[in-house]
Amino acid sequence: MNSISKKYPYNNYQDNERTVCSLKKIEKRKIVEHNDLITSVAKMDKTPLKIFELAVSCIDTENLPKDNTIYLSKAELFTFFKVDDSNKHSRFKEAIMTLHQQSVFEIREMNVHKNKFEYRVISPLEETTWNDYNDIISMTFTKSIMPYLIELKKNFTQYALSDIMELNSKHSIILYKWLSMQYNQYEHYSVKGGRRSEQVEAYRNPSITVKELRILTDTVHSYEYFRDFNNYVLKKSIKEINAHTSFNVSYEKVKKGRSIDSIVFHITKKRRADDNSYKLDDRAYQEDKARKAETEDMLTVQALKSPYTKLLMEHFLLSYLDLTDTKILSGLQAHVYPLYDELKDLRGLNGVKDHLSYVRAKQEAYSKRNIAKYLKKAIEQYLPTVKLQDLEQPERASVRGKGASHE
Repeated sequence: MNSISKKYPYNNYQDNERTVCSLKKIEKRKIVEHNDLITSVAKMDKTPLKIFELAVSCIDTENLPKDNTIYLSKAELFTFFKVDDSNKHSRFKEAIMTLHQQSVFEIREMNVHKNKFEYRVISPLEETTWNDYNDIISMTFTKSIMPYLIELKKNFTQYALSDIMELNSKHSIILYKWLSMQYNQYEHYSVKGGRRSEQVEAYRNPSITVKELRILTDTVHSYEYFRDFNNYVLKKSIKEINAHTSFNVSYEKVKKGRSIDSIVFHITKKRRADDNSYKLDDRAYQEDKARKAETEDMLTVQALKSPYTKLLMEHFLLSYLDLTDTKILSGLQAHVYPLYDELKDLRGLNGVKDHLSYVRAKQEAYSKRNIAKYLKKAIEQYLPTVKLQDLEQPERASVRGKGASHE
């Protein structure tokens, strides 16, 4: 049997630092797992589960680990768990023993041909090795677990390691991962399309039966009364998730008859000052950003060709400098010009000119700083008046191109 020293020459930690998983920038580390693993039943306690999640975050799917083995620093591992007492080494050994001896994932996969679940029980780690004279730990994943960690072309979930770090119960970790899976799908289909609006919203407000939730959280044989399940599993987990992760979550209980049948969660994403660093590697965010930029460019081109832009120039509501500002032009094309079309249908082009003359006469200096917003507000206030006039005096609606006074 190979010893850890034979696997890797750990004589100098600094020389080999590039091959050792570093947690120095923990806020940027991600965990990626297949959804079947997210929905599996984790038969392990909090600490072994967190060690497994930490190990998964060290897998680079672009540069797969040799022999399914990753390397960790003991010092950084203890920092991750915020352990600094004299018993940390013995506690670490105990957690590793538990992870190897007791921990399994019970994975359910739907057989689409038979429309029934098929079950697999998988041990996550094959071997963990370390010694007393250097800082390195090696962890080798089993061949059975690897497809759920590296074959991730579809149906996978990505979440932040820093969120997992702060959670203090097994149930909150499991529930956080499941909520992340749901919200990731909400973000994906919001950008990509392919789902009806109500289906997309269902990902942000996911529902799960109490029976399924008990299976997921491995509480089928504990917290027999729903009151206890609610207090010690649901409430406690949601409180931790809200306090320590990027989510704000609430939930409501749905009754069927006299008993609670299911739970509906409501998920929103917190706005954080450091979110930009998290989004840099977020594919959905980047695609959405690119789509918005492309839409802005398209609207700008349309605005430059629009006769309304020429009218605004003639009425000194736009300057030549404004024509170089894509935000102003795209804003006008998206939010103002469609309303001018409505006014044109009601009062003709001269009606639009009359409106612009009035707006120019009443314009204050401050409005020039946000001209698109100012023009949008002006036309939104005027259109209802025009429509009301046409209802009260139908003969005015038949007159086109003669203008209309602002009342």
